[in-house]
Amino acid sequence: MLHEPLFWYSVAFVLFFVLLGRRIARPLLAILDDRAAQVRQDLDEAARLKREAEQMLADAQREREAALAEAAALVERSRQEATRIAEQARQDADASARRRERMAQDRIHAAERAAIDEVRARAADIASEAARAVIAEILTPEGDAALVDRAIAALPASLAGRRAA
Repeated sequence: MLHEPLFWYSVAFVLFFVLLGRRIARPLLAILDDRAAQVRQDLDEAARLKREAEQMLADAQREREAALAEAAALVERSRQEATRIAEQARQDADASARRRERMAQDRIHAAERAAIDEVRARAADIASEAARAVIAEILTPEGDAALVDRAIAALPASLAGRRAA
């Protein structure tokens, strides 16, 4: 057994760790402990960042829901306003149509009155021309003188009758 290399490798390995193990183990353990502390800090930081991210996500979702609710309310108010404006426009159009109809009827009545007045004036002109023509045909100069004499004779009686009344 003393002549086998594996035995001597094993003995050297054990002696190496017995003699130098404490000197090597302490710095290695310190490095490993530092690394473990750094990993813990990183994990704590990651957990903190995760909590912040979750909080930010929750805040963003609340803000989104609030914005959606506000947008829906704005759309509803806009619809109501559009309905109100459309109704007002319809009422204004109806009132304008009634005014125009009234104005058209007034113009028609005025045109009717003007036409009636024109027809009356024309009829009076025609009647006076016809009367003049008839009188000119019926009355002769002798008949005309007799008519004037009778009117003059009846004048005092007519005046007396008016004074009595």
